[in-house]
Amino acid sequence: MKIYCSKTLFLIIAIFSVFLFDAKVKLPALVSDGMILQRNQKLKIWGYADKGEKVMVKFLNKTYSTTADNTGNWNIMLPELKAGGPFTMTINDITLKDILIGDVWVASGQSNMELPMRRLTPLYGEEMKTVNNQNIRFFTVPQQYNFKAPQNDLNGGKWEATNPQTILNFSGVAYFFAKNLYEKNKVPVGIIHTSLGGSPVQAWMDANSLKKYPEYLTEAEKWKNDDLIKSTESGEQALSKAWYAELDQSDIGLHQHWENFDLDDSSWKTMNVPGSWEDQEGSFEGSVWFRKEIILPKGSAQKTAFLNLGRIKDADVTYINGVKVGNVTYEYPPRWYDIPAGVLKDGKNIIAVRVTNGSGKGQFIADKPYYLEIGGQKIDLKGTWKYRIGAKMEKMAPGQTFIRWKPTGLYNSMINPLINYKVKGFLWYQGESNTGKPKEYGDLLTTMINDWRSKWNEKDAPFLIVQLANFMEAKKQPIESNWAELRDQQRKVSLNLPQTGLAVIIDIGEWNDIHPLNKKTVGDRLALQSLKIADKENIIADGPVYQSMKVDGNKIILSFKKGTDDFAQVSELKGFAIKNADGNWVWAKARAEGGKIIVWNDSVEKPVAVRYDWADNPDGNLKNKTGLPASPFTTE
Repeated sequence: MKIYCSKTLFLIIAIFSVFLFDAKVKLPALVSDGMILQRNQKLKIWGYADKGEKVMVKFLNKTYSTTADNTGNWNIMLPELKAGGPFTMTINDITLKDILIGDVWVASGQSNMELPMRRLTPLYGEEMKTVNNQNIRFFTVPQQYNFKAPQNDLNGGKWEATNPQTILNFSGVAYFFAKNLYEKNKVPVGIIHTSLGGSPVQAWMDANSLKKYPEYLTEAEKWKNDDLIKSTESGEQALSKAWYAELDQSDIGLHQHWENFDLDDSSWKTMNVPGSWEDQEGSFEGSVWFRKEIILPKGSAQKTAFLNLGRIKDADVTYINGVKVGNVTYEYPPRWYDIPAGVLKDGKNIIAVRVTNGSGKGQFIADKPYYLEIGGQKIDLKGTWKYRIGAKMEKMAPGQTFIRWKPTGLYNSMINPLINYKVKGFLWYQGESNTGKPKEYGDLLTTMINDWRSKWNEKDAPFLIVQLANFMEAKKQPIESNWAELRDQQRKVSLNLPQTGLAVIIDIGEWNDIHPLNKKTVGDRLALQSLKIADKENIIADGPVYQSMKVDGNKIILSFKKGTDDFAQVSELKGFAIKNADGNWVWAKARAEGGKIIVWNDSVEKPVAVRYDWADNPDGNLKNKTGLPASPFTTE
């Protein structure tokens, strides 16, 4: 009898324990240790529990309570709070530590927002080694897509304070923005970073926002099919695997080990690096091997070194003295390879590079650094290299369907889970992937901004846009430009929507790199917009802002927004083009006079319009005296 009662009691306790465990409150990923809560706003703390479960939140000596609803959801509103911390919060049996109260921003977009600090080492390496700021914190949203429905929570992520280890993976733009604001306001800054390289704006919009764009809705509906996603990915992977397997089998350099130190390469051709072997060999896809001999002084054998091979289109595998020192699988990342001690030799050394190119013009990208650094000395690797073709393929490498970029997918998985978390505003650096259809961009972006503000229930939340930088080769004559058109769409959105700012960076791009390294200037200019729009400071945050034009004989007089028309003096204004009555654009002269810009071309008697910096990679120099550049614009 005793044994039976004991077993029954044990069973009751076990069942009760399971019940208690199941009833335990669960929190979303954002509500966690180290979080920064938005100051001066009523705050929502939310989570999940069993139906009817009582939830108690204790924070700053006050207790708040609620009950989970029929679906197990609960939320509690906290009053407006002042900046400070660190604090502790308890939610039933959960204790959250190291909480700060400050300003929180959502930073989103594509690769230029995503670009991590580790990719910016040449410019900011020393800062990254010494940074240690508990008041700048990042939450990096996992990169996932979902076409079926908006998610309520994230599948991971954590709040991280800034130190030499964590900063490596932080968005460079968002870090410098946060650093600038913290230095000015001395208020903690939290960044919720949610971006994905290559993503178009429609990927960050929900289905309702895309009603005017049936082709995007159709595309989103198509990819709700898991079987289609699986078959597409597996089919493309198989084709790609087969292409590269054929390439490797055909590449005689792999079979004869052209990376070896003692290979006889005396019969190989030569070319200058940087440059393209296709200029000499004609266009083809396949593999090409390169070799360069360098002589190092005595004592080099036991030293570590650093190899910088700029950028290469597309992929490379790099060897020194037959030892593989690194590889990159696509064209955009820089080739930075650390060379361990023992790889280099005293005297003769051989650098060998196998380059594979699946489509387009294969090349070592011009105007990038190419050197070996050892013992504080840089050995220039530009100039003559030997090369030999490993294999030519009959067709291009198979293309890829980038499913993760399809409409609504990123909104559902990387934006919707954030909307309960109160924020001060939004940072947006995106547009490169929409330059194929630039004229629709302004409407798409406007719709997205309005929707995000509605979802966060903050109709006046500051939305700060980074305009696309100058990029690609400069053109000698005024021509149409999709990049210029998209920049103009960004400009118009910033002028037409309240509480929207534009960080113009037309002066800091790199013609040969879609990812310019100067992310500090981008962050600083976003911070200026924040101080003006979000903090209501009376500052100049914009370069000259075009407002109107007037035709006066054979000249056009341009007027600019008051306060931005204090032009910096230059010997000659550049970047202006004027349109004649026949609809043709020609370069124009321009001068500043009394807060106006007067534009003309002696050969144009009846001008009808003006453009400024209307090109992929323009060279205009219109700035105000604070050094901020004018946005590209058209008077049409």
